[in-house]
Amino acid sequence: MNTEDERVLARARVATRLPAQDLDRARRFYAERLGLEPVDERPGGLLYRCADAEFVLFRSTGAPSGTFTQMAFEVDDIERVVSELKRRGVVFEEVDVPGFRTRDGIAEIDGNYPSKGARGERGAWFRDSEGNLLGVGEPVV
Repeated sequence: MNTEDERVLARARVATRLPAQDLDRARRFYAERLGLEPVDERPGGLLYRCADAEFVLFRSTGAPSGTFTQMAFEVDDIERVVSELKRRGVVFEEVDVPGFRTRDGIAEIDGNYPSKGARGERGAWFRDSEGNLLGVGEPVV
């Protein structure tokens, strides 16, 4: 097998899928709280685009565990974004565990992936109407 065959997914686009037990409720949350509207829809699914990425909310009878970040938005000014989302009624998670603490909903995270060229990241987390845990991050250069 040659190298190109081994890396068949290396050039693929990645698209997140998030479950929603109530698709209408989820649509309202994403519109009213996050300011996002679907760019396309089909029975049981809503397609959203943010910059060069896509994600789908799909009708599901299952529920997310909400124990890990399922999707994150990378932003240039996390304080402005968190402040605006709070104004719209988004509730951010507060975390206080050894080595990791949020202040006003935002955590300072030491270290980052070297290829991203940042020395760290600032992060904040919230749950959507369906219990999906979403994050907002800003690289610290």
